[in-house]
Amino acid sequence: MPAPISLVERNPAVSAEQIVASLVPPPQFDDATFESYRPDPAHPSQAEAVERMQELAEAWTSPRRGGLFRKKAPEVKPGIYLDGGFGVGKTHLLASLWKAMPGPKRFGTFIEYTALVGALGYAEAVRQLASSTIICIDEFELDDPGDTMVMTRLLGELVAGGTKLAATSNTPPNALGEGRFAAADFLREIQAIADRFQIMRIDGEDYRQRDITGAAPTVEPAELEPALEALGGAVALDDFDALVRHLATVHPSRYVGLVRDVDALGLRDVRVLHDQNDALRFVALVDRLYDAQVAIRATGTTLSEVFSDEMLGGGYRKKYLRAISRLVALAHQE
Repeated sequence: MPAPISLVERNPAVSAEQIVASLVPPPQFDDATFESYRPDPAHPSQAEAVERMQELAEAWTSPRRGGLFRKKAPEVKPGIYLDGGFGVGKTHLLASLWKAMPGPKRFGTFIEYTALVGALGYAEAVRQLASSTIICIDEFELDDPGDTMVMTRLLGELVAGGTKLAATSNTPPNALGEGRFAAADFLREIQAIADRFQIMRIDGEDYRQRDITGAAPTVEPAELEPALEALGGAVALDDFDALVRHLATVHPSRYVGLVRDVDALGLRDVRVLHDQNDALRFVALVDRLYDAQVAIRATGTTLSEVFSDEMLGGGYRKKYLRAISRLVALAHQE
């Protein structure tokens, strides 16, 4: 096996133009369609969500054919918001809707849009996005008042120009920011976001865990490199603490560059994270690892216990649980 690379030695630079060009669904959803979504019969809301998304795609792409005596069609909100637990197929449906819409169109995580504003400035970000027929926002979460204000203003301007919105989240829009900052002080802004969306709840079990039991497996230190070699492809190997420290020096919008062209990642001496900033940065990395389907092998603490009990009981609980779900899946990936 060639010598493993180190993520700690990477300091990727991502231009604003690259961020805009990368606003497409992750490769794992290349084949995602409404037809390939498999609703769980035990949870009727899944089939209802597919039907509603298909109806919405038709309503948004087909011009209304009027007539003097034609009954007025019901008002359709400019946005759809898929609220549900982890692994119920929300991103699959979001990618399917994106594919059903004509271009130009954009698909990205919440953090990618806020990074775009940071890289381009607000006015230029609006100009870049304003021609879009639809803006798809995966993992919509408001972690601070600044994000709340920026996204309220941005979405308002895009909707006013005719752009449609679609978002997924593990948090209903009227509860965004809850437990993380003084959400009550920004209730008007949060409600303005909520008012633009029709909310669709999707229930179900995490599909990533249907065929997986237990925690994320660990390997013995002497077995780590052989385990990575068995996976094949391009391998990265880092000490967990060194990687966590390195993440603090790279903007989360550039984490995609950290994992580019990496097929498997080995982590030595994983430990429980107690610092909130470290934990949130690690969550952002996990999201990029999952998008790229990078298999993980690790020594030390199981990755399913990397976040402290205090964190799992706090305002970012859903973020951490989503990350754990993804870590367990990647730790089992062959």
